Amino acid sequence: MDLRKLKKLIDLVQESGIGEIEITEGEEKVRISRQPTGQPMIMSSGFPMQMGNPGMAPAAAPLAPAAPVAPPEPTGHTLKSPMVGTFYRAPSPGAPTFIEVGQNVAKGQTLCIIEAMKLLNEIESDKAGVVKAILVENGQPVEYGQPLFLIE
Repeated sequence: MDLRKLKKLIDLVQESGIGEIEITEGEEKVRISRQPTGQPMIMSSGFPMQMGNPGMAPAAAPLAPAAPVAPPEPTGHTLKSPMVGTFYRAPSPGAPTFIEVGQNVAKGQTLCIIEAMKLLNEIESDKAGVVKAILVENGQPVEYGQPLFLIE
């Protein structure tokens, strides 16, 4: 379903004051229901999605228990993703990984691959040092600016 249609449906639910609406288009099924706080929530195939609207709190916030205190951030240089894509630690599925935690890296050494639009982009270290942490799992989608590696 088109994102513009979903946004219009959310606006209609907010303006009209109805509690819930369910729409089916072909095989796609969307249910928008008002939370007790008045924020709409989209249910698509049984998985909740929160629309990105600056004035709204995350959908999981009212339902989630108090979050435990996060551990302190590790220190060192953080290598961040230069693009949106899928993170891979090795050049191919059966090949050994580019780097492991505890190994030394040189500036310009390939650390991983990010696949974006069917193109494989080698991500190189911008600093020499020791890899202290790999912050992303193999095959996981990554966002622009998301931390990938911690190098000291």
